[in-house]
Formats: sequence, C-alpha cells, structure tokens
Amino acid sequence: MKATSTIFRNMTSATLLGLGLFVASQASANECELKIAATDAMQFDTKELSVPATCKEVTLTLTHTGTLPKAAMGHNWVLTKAADMSAVATDGMGAGAEAAYVKAGDSRVIAHTGLVGGGESTSVTFSTAGMSPTEAYQFFCSFPGHWAIMQGSFKLKS
Repeated sequence: MKATSTIFRNMTSATLLGLGLFVASQASANECELKIAATDAMQFDTKELSVPATCKEVTLTLTHTGTLPKAAMGHNWVLTKAADMSAVATDGMGAGAEAAYVKAGDSRVIAHTGLVGGGESTSVTFSTAGMSPTEAYQFFCSFPGHWAIMQGSFKLKS
C-alpha cells in the first residue's frame, strides 16, 4: 500500500489527468458497444437498444444462440428509421440470402450485419453521423418472415 501511495504522490497532476481521461475514454467506448442475441424461436433477447448520443460509432455484435442452420433459421440485424422498416424488409426479401436479405445500395439502411446460423456471431460498426436523438429508429431481422416479430427500437440518448 505504501509503494502505491508513493507512486501516485510522485506523479504530476498532468499525468494523473491524462490517466483519468484514458480511463474515461475507455468507459465511454464500452457504452458504444452493444450485444444482442437471436434464437431459433425467432426472438431477439431485447426489444430496446440505446447508446449515448456522444457515440460517434457504434459496434453491435449479433449472436445466434440457437442450433438451426442459416438456411433454415438465419438471422441478421438491420437498422433503419422506423418509417422505413417495412419497405426495407419487403425490398430485402428480393435481394436473397447472398445479400443477407438487404437490397444492395439501399440508402434507407443505416447499418446491417450478415446472416448467421445457430452458434455463429457477427458484428457491424457504424457511424451515428446524421442520426438524431429525436428520430425514431427500428432494428429488425430481414430474413423472410422474421421482421414482423423480430424487431425493436434503437435510441440515441441525449
């Protein structure tokens, strides 16, 4: 204990401030990382996701906790404005599994993962530039027939 107090006593206030900023930046980086799980029963484990509006980028990891293969019960995670969800999901069905049921170049899609089957995980990192805490956003699985059940809200907390 005495050695530790001596170390801190000998540090300059600038060093301690820098250490504090490093720790604070690490904590806020974790606030910008989200995890969500999907099951063979066509369910996400949460209906709400949020990050602080101060996050410049968000990393989301999707894990399929079931056992069924991608072709039978694949899941992905797609983020859009709430008003665009239905149209994006409908257009995505025509894109096919190779495109993760997301229409190529669809400007309404803010972010999306690839498809995963049972026991698999995938991640996506996306920018929050252009997003607003006052806008309503929805996330969903665009695998055909899933989006009506597998959906939730995404919020930027101000």
